[in-house]
Amino acid sequence: MSDRLAVLPQYLMPRRALTQLAGRLAGAELGGLTQAAIRRFVARYGVDMSEAANPDIAGYASFNDFFTRALRPGARPLAAADYLCPVDGAISQFGAIERGQIFQAKGHHYGARALLAGDEQLAAEFEDGQFATLYLSPRDYHRIHMPCAGRLVRMTHVPGDLFSVNPTTARGVPGLFARNERVVCLFDTVRGPLALVLVGATIVGSMATVWHGVVNPPRPGAVRRFDYADRPVDLARGAEMGRFLLGSTVVLLWPRGTLRFNPGWAPGGAVRMGEAMGRALG
Repeated sequence: MSDRLAVLPQYLMPRRALTQLAGRLAGAELGGLTQAAIRRFVARYGVDMSEAANPDIAGYASFNDFFTRALRPGARPLAAADYLCPVDGAISQFGAIERGQIFQAKGHHYGARALLAGDEQLAAEFEDGQFATLYLSPRDYHRIHMPCAGRLVRMTHVPGDLFSVNPTTARGVPGLFARNERVVCLFDTVRGPLALVLVGATIVGSMATVWHGVVNPPRPGAVRRFDYADRPVDLARGAEMGRFLLGSTVVLLWPRGTLRFNPGWAPGGAVRMGEAMGRALG
């Protein structure tokens, strides 16, 4: 079956209604039903609870509490690298931004400008730069950390669709990551700007950041911008910056000549938060 045919049911399903329902259920505190759902999920996806700060399933009041669980101290040591991998997951794609286009999958590219809510001036800062797209599967740790130290400049919540972001959908839906709902976080770093984009998906009930809390819902259907120029948020290398309530994808953008990726990286490869992602150039 072709990837386009495989994703056809997603075009037909009520993605927003399903996402809203999933968000309500995931946030509900249902006692034994919640614990049973968590146990089934752990068994189905092979979640390693020994890494969790609280490995006791009975200690989670809601599915969201479990899904955004903290790790025990030392579970993700930080590598001696200039840039750290910000999440657990898999490498979807990484490489050069060519003429403003980001590679999604075979046969598909999308524009940096579209990803960044149509901000042409911001997209120009990443012209001929580099990108990395990292997919978080259901079994993964779902907090997002800083690849390097940075000061938050602004955050933009961009309304959009809610397709799945799994590899099959990435191959089958054109412009997926610039099409889905997303939260664009722009940081200033010692080597220039860094865009860290949290991409929503089907049944991703919400996305949250450490400085704002839950960003969505609400979903007002219009772009929302939050400026932090007068109230700076400084985050250290490896510090938590946000989380997904159910899994999704992050896209990172750097200007030209910023970093060289870990030579051991390859599309489809598994990654863990805190491992070496790359070294600085210059």
